[in-house]
Amino acid sequence: MHAILKSWQRIFALLIVVLMCIGCSKVPSTSYNPWAIISVPTEAKLFDIAFTENPQHGYLVGSNATILETNDGGNTWQPLNLALDDTRYRFDSVSFAGKEGWIAGEPGLLLHTTDEGRSWSRIPLSEKLPGNPISISALGKDAAEMATDVGAIYQTKDGGKNWKAQVEAAVGVVRNLERSADGKYVAVSAKGSFYSTWEPGQNAWVPHNRNSSRRVENMGFSDNGQMWMLARGGQVQFSDPTKPEEWQEAQNPELSTSWGLLDLAYRTPDDIWVGGGSGNLLHSADGGKTWEKDRDVETVAANFYKIVFFQPDQGFIIGDRGVLLKYNPNVATTSPSEPA
Repeated sequence: MHAILKSWQRIFALLIVVLMCIGCSKVPSTSYNPWAIISVPTEAKLFDIAFTENPQHGYLVGSNATILETNDGGNTWQPLNLALDDTRYRFDSVSFAGKEGWIAGEPGLLLHTTDEGRSWSRIPLSEKLPGNPISISALGKDAAEMATDVGAIYQTKDGGKNWKAQVEAAVGVVRNLERSADGKYVAVSAKGSFYSTWEPGQNAWVPHNRNSSRRVENMGFSDNGQMWMLARGGQVQFSDPTKPEEWQEAQNPELSTSWGLLDLAYRTPDDIWVGGGSGNLLHSADGGKTWEKDRDVETVAANFYKIVFFQPDQGFIIGDRGVLLKYNPNVATTSPSEPA
């Protein structure tokens, strides 16, 4: 009996140490919290956000054929119901160029609008399309580029009537796929064990081994083409701006963290935000050299898995369970704020 009691005492002591260490992060706190919690009228999982040529008019898309519309810059959202044959479609991506917009989804769904979303038409896709559309980029009048969950890339210049393959072979099942402003792609393999790149003019994806034993979580591009990589265990890495094929030394902004990093976005060329699990949000004002933590949003019960900036003063964070945060640079608060 005495041995059992001592064993429980050791376990209890270890639990106390673990709980104390959870709160002993040495990352400094941000001086204020610029993120407002936005009430969204859905419990569907949200995946993407885009705005028309009018910065007040935008759309949020997600699972269960969810489309939400805002006309006040993202402070309030209203559901939009489309006459689809099934309510179980998953809308993965939305993109606008001026008044023309596109929504890509699974299984095999593509929607198109030319009037800022007042009306939507369904674009028929070939049954031979490799994979399901998960990314759509509006490129201008009647032009768009679509990518699937196996890395097939197609482009249209006539409003979706005809599509031209941009790469000869698909890359395989991907966990993440990102497109740069100048048309380059990076795709992370389903298990995060390697990544592949493609750029216009190449006829095939180029595979790359990951830089360490840590599996890759997500990758993307800055506006100047520099690549970033998030790996398991809270690791951040940037490509060398002078040697695109090489990578700078990996960083761990928060050592001994138990939560993962899920997405990264540039607000300006030097101002970076990184979202993670369990309401964790990191910020760097110097291009990733030093980091601070926005502890005022830790109470938000969500994983922050997508961060988007349309302009330096217009940004959003999408989390699970219908959570949406809006960047509010003019409000300095000590806790998550209401929309201004």
